[in-house]
Amino acid sequence: MNADALALSRACAALWMATLSLMTAFMQTGAPAHRYLIARKIARNLGTLREQDCFTAECRMIFSNLSQRWSAKADQLAPRDERSRGGGTGLLQPAMFKSN
Repeated sequence: MNADALALSRACAALWMATLSLMTAFMQTGAPAHRYLIARKIARNLGTLREQDCFTAECRMIFSNLSQRWSAKADQLAPRDERSRGGGTGLLQPAMFKSN
């Protein structure tokens, strides 16, 4: 494994660990506005992980599904003014994920 691939792999592992920490924070936070922001960040992180070739195709598919679920959760928690403007996180979802 070359140095760039190793660095990418380590960065992806760190992002995954940070995302798991955000999931824990989401479960421990009761404030709706905070839960919304955390869910949106989780969805974005999972979307980023889904695009990384250092994971298997199956793992990227799981990240894609999780990203969609967290996007839907964020959309449910979105403040009323965000929902009326259509500013939910559903717009962050790409149409397809890479497959190898």
